[in-house]
Amino acid sequence: MDLAKTTKDIATKVEDTIEKGIESAKGALSNVARHLPFANFAKHSSDTFDLEIDLPGVKKEDISVEMEDNYLTITAVRNYKNEVKREDYYLCESSFGQIARSFVLPENIDRDKIEAKYEDGRLYITFEKEAAKKAKAIAVK
Repeated sequence: MDLAKTTKDIATKVEDTIEKGIESAKGALSNVARHLPFANFAKHSSDTFDLEIDLPGVKKEDISVEMEDNYLTITAVRNYKNEVKREDYYLCESSFGQIARSFVLPENIDRDKIEAKYEDGRLYITFEKEAAKKAKAIAVK
């Protein structure tokens, strides 16, 4: 038995296994990322912020927005089915499953003034700073 050849064979098998594992993980993560809704976060003034989240194919009643500590979590359930029945063919495309996104918000957000509106497949969330944390001008006397 050639020790050097056996060691090389084992090393090659380990490398192949690791490479396959990495490729498998990439595929799984890519699949997860494909199902995350797109989100845009914008600061409109020094005191207000907006978050827009794309949720096409989701019904308003299937959306949940929750705030806990500094975490805002949006969950939704998509139950979309597009079915076409014709005399010469049948097509069924569907998308089912839970969608979730979480965001860490600044501590100075007024929890009582968070507003959410759903329109045309897009969720709009508006935040405002706490009154005590808002910038204000000081008059010079």
